Amino acid sequence: MTPRDETRRDSPGAARDTRQAPTRAAVLVPYRTRDRSPGGVGARTPEARLDEAVGLAAAIDLAVAIATLVPLAEVRPATFLGKGKVEEIAAAVEAEGIELAYVDAALSPVQQRNLERAWKTKVIDRTALILEIFGRRARTREGTLQVELAHLNYQKSRLVRSWTHLERQRGGFGFLGGPGETQIETDRRLIGERITAIERELEQVTRTRSLHRKSRERVPFPVVALVGYTNAGKSTLFNRLTRAEVFAENLLFATLDPTLRALDLPHGTRIILSDTVGFISELPTTLVAAFRATLEEVIEADLILHVRDVAHLDTAAQAADVEKVLGELGIDAADHARILEVWNKVDLLDGDTRARIEAEAERRPADQRPALVSALGGEGVEALLNLVEARITAGRITRTLSLAPEDGEGLAWLYRHTDVIGRTSEAETGRILVTVRVPAERLEEIDRRYPVAYFPPE
Repeated sequence: MTPRDETRRDSPGAARDTRQAPTRAAVLVPYRTRDRSPGGVGARTPEARLDEAVGLAAAIDLAVAIATLVPLAEVRPATFLGKGKVEEIAAAVEAEGIELAYVDAALSPVQQRNLERAWKTKVIDRTALILEIFGRRARTREGTLQVELAHLNYQKSRLVRSWTHLERQRGGFGFLGGPGETQIETDRRLIGERITAIERELEQVTRTRSLHRKSRERVPFPVVALVGYTNAGKSTLFNRLTRAEVFAENLLFATLDPTLRALDLPHGTRIILSDTVGFISELPTTLVAAFRATLEEVIEADLILHVRDVAHLDTAAQAADVEKVLGELGIDAADHARILEVWNKVDLLDGDTRARIEAEAERRPADQRPALVSALGGEGVEALLNLVEARITAGRITRTLSLAPEDGEGLAWLYRHTDVIGRTSEAETGRILVTVRVPAERLEEIDRRYPVAYFPPE
C-alpha cells in the first residue's frame, strides 16, 4: 500500500507555521473484483470511484496520505473487508500516522466500530462524509436544518461516541461542533425529540418557500433549473449567465442551498434561473429525502438544464446518476421537452475528442440535441440562451394590446401577470402599445381584460 506523495515537515531551521495541520486521512475504495470487467453505459470504474473519493476528502480539507483500491470478494458482516486486508490496512494506518480512515461504502454500525478497533483510528463511511460536506456548504437556515435532520437520522443507529475522535483532534468539522461545544450526548428518545422539532421547523420553512413560489407564480416568469453531477460546472455556468458571484470552486458540492436570479434572455423573455446542489453516485436515499424541499425548485421548474462535464472520462456514468436522482424526484429523464442537456467543458477536449463529441450531438434528434458550451470561457453560451428562449416560448402566444394612456392599473396588471416584451406609444392617439407573451391557456383571460388589440397597418 503506497502512500500518496506529500510535502514533509519543514526543517528545524524553517519558520514555524502556527496553523493546525490538516487531519491525515486514508481513502479506501472497496470494489467487487468481478466489477473489473467493462460494463455498459453508466458503468463506473474503480479508478474513477477512487478519484471521486479523494475529491470528497479534499472537499473538507483532509490531507490524503493513503488512497487505494481495496479488492473485495465478498462483504464480511463484521468488518466489511476481509481479515487479511483489515490487518494490512492497520499496518499502513499506523505507519502513516493516519487520524481518519474514509471507507467509500455504506458501513453498518458494527462494521464501523470493529474497523475503528482494528485500525485504532476514526472511521467514517460515504454517508457520514457527504453529510459533513453538506454541513460545511449549508448557508441558509433551511440548509442547516436539512443537514442536521439527515445527520440525526444517520446517528440514531450509531454510537454517539463515534464522533469523539474528531472532537478531540480538531474540535469537529463544520456542523459537528467547534472547540468547547457539546457533542450530541443523548439517547434515542432525545434524538427523536430533536428530529421532531426540526421537522416542525422545516414544515414552516417549506410553507414560507411555498408562499414565495406562489408570489413568483403571480409574476409569471418561467423557472429554469440547473442540475448536474457535482463539479460539472453548474455554478460557473450560473455565474456566466447571471453575472452573479455564486461560490464556484473546483470542489465537490460547492453549492448546496439553491440560488435564484432573474435573467433576461436575448429577445426579452425574463426567466428565474436556479442553481442547485450537485448530484452524486450512490447518494443515500435518506439524503435525497432530506433535501427534497431544497430540490423543489427542480421539481417545479419549467425547464431543466442538465449540465454535464463532457471532458470527464466518467461523463456517461455521471449522467446516469443524475437521471436516477431525477427519477427519485418524480421527474422523467426522458421528457426531452422539459430537459435540455448542456455539454460543458468543451474547451478541455482535444481536437479528435471534440470532433467526436460534436458528431455525437449532431446525430441526436433535434428535440434531444445538447448545447455545447464552455462555462468558464463563454463559448456557446449565447447559443444556449437562444435555445433556452426557444424552449421556454414554445407554445406561448405573443399579443400586442392597445391601452388608454390613463389605464395605469391595466398596465400594472400586465407587468404582474404576463411576460411584457415590448412597450411603445402611438404618436397620434397617445395610446400605449404593450406586447406580451402568455401561455395559450391564459389568452382567453387576456382577451377578456383587454378587448382592444393592436394590429399594425398593412
